[in-house]
Amino acid sequence: GQTALNCAVQMHESGTFEKYGVKILGTQIPAVINTEDRQLFSDRLNEINEKIAESYTAQTIPEAVEHAKKVGYPLMIRSAFALGGLGSGICVDEDHLKDMAKKALSVSPQILVEKSMKGWKEVEYEVVRDTHDNCVTVCNMENFDPLGIHTGDSIVMAPSQTLSNEEYHMLRETAIKVVRHLGIVGECNIQYALHPESLEYAIIEVNARLSRSSALASKATGYPLAFVAAKLCLGIPLTEVVNSVTKKTQAAFEPSLDYIVTKIPRWDMSKFEGVSTEIGSAMKSVGEVMGIGRTLEESLQKALRM
Repeated sequence: GQTALNCAVQMHESGTFEKYGVKILGTQIPAVINTEDRQLFSDRLNEINEKIAESYTAQTIPEAVEHAKKVGYPLMIRSAFALGGLGSGICVDEDHLKDMAKKALSVSPQILVEKSMKGWKEVEYEVVRDTHDNCVTVCNMENFDPLGIHTGDSIVMAPSQTLSNEEYHMLRETAIKVVRHLGIVGECNIQYALHPESLEYAIIEVNARLSRSSALASKATGYPLAFVAAKLCLGIPLTEVVNSVTKKTQAAFEPSLDYIVTKIPRWDMSKFEGVSTEIGSAMKSVGEVMGIGRTLEESLQKALRM
């Protein structure tokens, strides 16, 4: 998905689509750029007074060092237009920042210097929206590990286990508001950092595509996200798309779960010699397993035994 987005953005900028009269279905390219370019993303969210982590974009190492003075250490750096947290990490001092920035800028044209929220809860919502502005949240997931560990390397529970009703609905309403403002059509996911002791939150990112979390959400809820997204991109409203799994409900129904799904990542360290076995903000897992149970304990132990 990320490769296709990057490719489409480049073709849009070079005028290839215009030259051959190619029409883009679903989410339009400017909306994709708004989610991928960290500065534009921040600007769009500020338009609707939504909270994003304090961050600054940089194209060079000296620029990143300057921004670090405003943010303070420890801080987080992220790459724009990158997949799997490539080139991201937590920096504890200036030397570490220079080293990380050099690596990140070798794979991406732009990096983000961001205030570290290590230790906050990481929560994710899968959202679908059609061309008629109908919008539903299909699934919400919570990372077992706090912020600082990539979602792909984290144990993930669906639905979320430690959110209060107030927190759940606050983040759900925000997700719908953001997706509508960005003009996404089809499927996307939005990631949050949530303070463990208060209602303070920040939006980490929005992916205008299916991700590994989307695959988990589809299996966990019985809501075929990719199938529904394809229909929505053709301009069919949510109310006319029938859920191909249940064969009865429309895609406009939000699934409700009376069970818990746990995803545990799998690593294959034998393939990569000399690679650190510590998990962090860049993904290293090569696959994942899923356990379904009535309780957290049952679900977690089923997944661990796989």
